[in-house]
Amino acid sequence: MSEEKKQGKEGLIEFYSSYRELFDFFCNNTTIHGTIRLACSPNNRMKTAFWVVLFIATFGLLYWQFGLLFGQYFSYPVSININVNSDKLLFPAITVCTLNPYRYTAVQEDLEALDKLTEQTLYDLYHYNSSDMNLPNVATRRRRDTSMLNAFPLERLSHEETAGSRVKRSRRTSVNEDELAMKRKDWNIGFKLCNDSGEDCFYQKYSSGVDAIREWYRFHYINILARVPSFSGTPLNEEQFESFIFACRFNDNPCSEGNYTSFHHPLYGNCYTFNENRTTGADSWASSMPGIKNGLSLVLKTEQKDYLPLLSTTAGARVTVHARDEPSFPDDGGFNIQPGVETSITMSKEIVDRLGGLYSDCTEDGSDIDVPNLFNSKYTQQVCVRSCFQTAMVQRCGCGYYFDPLPPGEEYCDYHKQANWGHCYYKLANEFASDELGCFAKCRKPCKLTEFHLSAGYSRWPTESSKKWVFYLLSQQNKYNITDSERSGVSKLNIFFSEMTYKSTVESPTLNMVVLLSLLGSQWSLWFGSSVLSVVEMGELVFDLVALTIILYLKRRQKRKMESVEEVTSDPTPAYPHWECRDNPDFQHEEEPPSHQFRVVADITPPPAYDSLEMQAVEECIASCSCSHRSSLRSNMSSKSQSSTDSENA
Repeated sequence: MSEEKKQGKEGLIEFYSSYRELFDFFCNNTTIHGTIRLACSPNNRMKTAFWVVLFIATFGLLYWQFGLLFGQYFSYPVSININVNSDKLLFPAITVCTLNPYRYTAVQEDLEALDKLTEQTLYDLYHYNSSDMNLPNVATRRRRDTSMLNAFPLERLSHEETAGSRVKRSRRTSVNEDELAMKRKDWNIGFKLCNDSGEDCFYQKYSSGVDAIREWYRFHYINILARVPSFSGTPLNEEQFESFIFACRFNDNPCSEGNYTSFHHPLYGNCYTFNENRTTGADSWASSMPGIKNGLSLVLKTEQKDYLPLLSTTAGARVTVHARDEPSFPDDGGFNIQPGVETSITMSKEIVDRLGGLYSDCTEDGSDIDVPNLFNSKYTQQVCVRSCFQTAMVQRCGCGYYFDPLPPGEEYCDYHKQANWGHCYYKLANEFASDELGCFAKCRKPCKLTEFHLSAGYSRWPTESSKKWVFYLLSQQNKYNITDSERSGVSKLNIFFSEMTYKSTVESPTLNMVVLLSLLGSQWSLWFGSSVLSVVEMGELVFDLVALTIILYLKRRQKRKMESVEEVTSDPTPAYPHWECRDNPDFQHEEEPPSHQFRVVADITPPPAYDSLEMQAVEECIASCSCSHRSSLRSNMSSKSQSSTDSENA
């Protein structure tokens, strides 16, 4: 009874002995719907087969849905949330440039030589007499500068000669009109550029003579500016500010010197930035109401003095609206305002907040981009792109482009030092435009971005009835005599918010972990009507299958190993002759009980009980000796017992 209780007790760790036992237990005890049908009908194989097929099909469809959900999750989709906010708006930075580059004193003679060479080029190509142009007339020019200027002459080019923009190594001089009498559509104009060895040459050509003259002039102008010392140039002081900006007001309050900073641009002249982000100085501007009175209002002097008429051909002013902590790029994002016109620019603000990491290729602050930031500002895509080009320029051409900052220890390009840098620059510019340099791929968009959408309206200013008193007051206030011929040289600029609401576009994950688990649970409930614990049951089933397989494999392997060891190490059993066991009456097995025990058994147990002794002897025979030996022993014992019985009866 105690042994049965011990056997009935459940062990601490018990396991299944076969796969059938495992599946029967699972199908009878799991909470997954339908699995009980796999075990409750063992006598109906058709029904069992039907439920097996149905269970497998349902299981496959479930995990097919799981695969779709996980595929969608790991594609990292985003949802765009557009919010409309109403709050006090911080005013952006406004940069206004004069569109009037001036001459540096340090390179005055070089610029005069370039102007004279341009006069001669215009006459040679177009027979245009530029004596009416307001160009300085100098009697002497330095031979060094003239020789370098003549090294890149403008030429008329036929389409056949410049096919593919490639030319032979042969030297070509300017072509007179008498030698090349062609129609306008049959020729271009450009200048030749070669590498240091002279083996690779091409023409930088244009179909428009105006564009060709301006680009050629600009090419030489950059070389001249590269020789300007960093300390040279006219300082942009308060007097120059007042000579360009007659009036400045923000929120109906006059501007002060602490509200702006200034710099000089080689093409756009003196530039003034209002409301720039600075560590010291005036506080940032903010608008609490929309409208002209709650924005920036400027009265600008936009006349053109023609300091460099071949470089600056536009009258007016250049305006750029940008974030306070971003640099101004007048040549990229600016627009011109017209003289004699009041320009009203309305702004609307939008904040874009993208998801980084695996959801998009945006960058938080540019620290993870392999492009050095050459601008003293925060990361923007335009800052990165221009820094990338300048870095490639320095690496391949040995010098930097004048319009962008330099890496430490480098210098700007000058054909007095780098004679053929123009060939390298224009080839690099073509690769940059086609993104062969990879700058646009490297420079990813920022994750957080503030954009200002602009729309402009124009009206004539001042009107005919009011221009007299307006100009008179401006003349008295700014000590500038505005004549009738100069009245078109003044314009007005208004920049303000059109509304106090702004739009924010925020990206959020479409499928986060919570949503994914909810969808997985919905699919599991749909196909199996179970819960998370049912998922654990499936995991337990898989674990048990693997464990049972390993256990059965190890048992089979151990059994085979033991059998092989027994065959090799076991000694052979000695074979005794049959006569020795039969003919030796005194032979007794070492385990054979004494004769008096048989005598006691004979007195108590009736003779049929000798069969039990015979069975016991047979079992002992099987265990220790051969059957013939035990048979002899049994007959010997029987004869002794019979003789003893007869003696007692007698």
